[in-house]
Amino acid sequence: MDEPADSTRNRITGAVTGTSVQAGVIEGGLHLHPSEPVPVPRQLPPPPTRFTGRTAELAVLAEATSSVVVLSGPGGVGKTALSLQWARSVADRYPDGQLFVDLNGFSPRASIDPSEVLGAFLRALGTPPEKVPVHLPEQTALYRSLTADKALLVLLDNTLSAAQARVLVPSSSRSLVVVTSRSRLVGLVGDGAQLVEVAPLPAASAYAMFAGAVGAARVAGEQGHTARLVALCDGLPIAIRVAASRLLARRHWSVRRVHDELVDERSRLVNLSQSGDLSVRATFDLSYKLLDPRAAAVYRRLSLHPGDDFGPGLAAAVLDDEDADALLERLVDVSLVEEHAEDRYRFLDLLRLHAGQRLEADDTAEERAAALRRIIEWYLYTAMRADEVLTPYRRRLPYAFSSPPRSVPSFADRDSALGWLERERPNLVAVGRAALDHDLAELSWHMSDVMWPLFLLLKLYRDRLDADERGVAAARRWGNEFALADMLKRLGLVLTSLGDFDQAERHLTESVELWARMNDQRGLCDAREGLALLYQASGRTEEATAEFGRLAEANLALGATRSAGLSLINLGRSLVDLGRAAEARPVLVHAEQLFGELGQDPYNHARATIALAAAHCGTGDLGTAAQRAEDGLRAMTAAGSDKGRADALHVLGTVAQRENRLADARDHLGAAEKIYRSLGSPLADIVRTQLT
Repeated sequence: MDEPADSTRNRITGAVTGTSVQAGVIEGGLHLHPSEPVPVPRQLPPPPTRFTGRTAELAVLAEATSSVVVLSGPGGVGKTALSLQWARSVADRYPDGQLFVDLNGFSPRASIDPSEVLGAFLRALGTPPEKVPVHLPEQTALYRSLTADKALLVLLDNTLSAAQARVLVPSSSRSLVVVTSRSRLVGLVGDGAQLVEVAPLPAASAYAMFAGAVGAARVAGEQGHTARLVALCDGLPIAIRVAASRLLARRHWSVRRVHDELVDERSRLVNLSQSGDLSVRATFDLSYKLLDPRAAAVYRRLSLHPGDDFGPGLAAAVLDDEDADALLERLVDVSLVEEHAEDRYRFLDLLRLHAGQRLEADDTAEERAAALRRIIEWYLYTAMRADEVLTPYRRRLPYAFSSPPRSVPSFADRDSALGWLERERPNLVAVGRAALDHDLAELSWHMSDVMWPLFLLLKLYRDRLDADERGVAAARRWGNEFALADMLKRLGLVLTSLGDFDQAERHLTESVELWARMNDQRGLCDAREGLALLYQASGRTEEATAEFGRLAEANLALGATRSAGLSLINLGRSLVDLGRAAEARPVLVHAEQLFGELGQDPYNHARATIALAAAHCGTGDLGTAAQRAEDGLRAMTAAGSDKGRADALHVLGTVAQRENRLADARDHLGAAEKIYRSLGSPLADIVRTQLT
């Protein structure tokens, strides 16, 4: 029904804030009582009193361009302290206030529901309690409306997931949200958030933090022990605080006393976890308990890896599951494993100890032994693939794998095969030791054997000596005569290269005797070749030359073309040493032809070329010598052999000296000496004498 023409209407339309009065006729006094102003929220906790370091992270944060920043890192690394320090420094840029919440994402307490947090934030922004919606969608809508024009700083600490944080992000681009989490929260990063990874403190900052906590006077006389103690804490502020608290609670204790408590890996976590409120182990346990069972198993079993870091594929080996590689990324995402370079992963030492303790508690002895064997076999299988690409011609013993290794890389060419062996060299050495330590003698021998291409091309005499000595010990424990004879020959060869002729002769003589007992003529010739090389290196050149000649004939009679080529190279070099370079030239031409026909050993083909260059130099044919040495240098560079490059440079330097090109001679000989010196080769001293 239509209203009367003279009726009075009293309506409010549009958005109204503050006090409003609606009235028709007012008689008497009118008293207005304005509502109390809403205080600007200032919820940030105080920053740490002794904040130390973090220069790099603060510089990154100062340049941040996103309105959402995620600080990610392992438990106890100091993400909250960093976030509070930075938030305090920029708080004046956000005049509409600061909101803070600990979301309990990695906490013994239950993670906080976003609805509960939104309710608290809405009340802090002035919404009367009775006006706060009950359901999350309505809360989210109101929060976005209230924050649309505000400049707020919101700190979401200890966040479990991107979903938990996402609804708490204000809708205004003038606001800043800082999120801390042990996870990288890739969902938020996908939304445009900037990720800042918080690493352990560098040594100097960790030292300063410890000294600041216990007092400079307390550490003044024990700087060495203090530095070593702090190093045992892995740069984790929580561990540094625990170590400092132990010292502060015992005023008569020295820094050395606390250091000595932490040296033993078996008790280190215990001594850093004696307080319920400040416990390294409890901090790590919280991350571990959030893993699904398969990821937890990968975390535990990776602690068996004996090397410092590892590449992709190992997760599949420890779990014996082709799909397990993705679980490694899960461990990286929650900061239990660090990806410190592209496709290279490692534990912090304290996390490795924690994973090892979880392994002892959660896996049976049989499961642990099987996982360790799979790790070693994964390296062996991959190295065998590389070996077959680099040295397809050599004799090998078969190995029966416990199960087919999974996620094993393949190699398309020599460069990729040698690159993998060189990159994984420390791990190959470490797993060989671990195999012998765990009485896996056959496996340990194979780990020594499979490194031969690496030692052949790069020499690496000290690593080779370690591997060959372990190979001999493993072969004796295994009881395999072929394996023992072969490794004794290799050990004798490396000892010859290092100048330990007495021991080298004992090992080579034993190898000869074993091959003779087995009536293995190929092996016997190879061991005799090793003895002849020893004679040559120890100055018995006439004796060596005669033996090389006999071995060349014996190998040709056996149809062992490659071995014959090696004997001819050695014979030619001996003849050059004896001043009989003219006799050496046809011998070395024959060697070069044999390796050219084989076509599968570019390294020794290049050796023959360089030896022939030296023979030409010895006969005064300097132009041909230089040309052949350049050919050998290119071939050795392509083969990846530093020792071969040095041999070619040595010939080029000698040629330049004889042609009175002294600057070129210094360049070539200096480069050769530098390479020999880096390899630990005694040839460095010979070249040094030639330079002077």
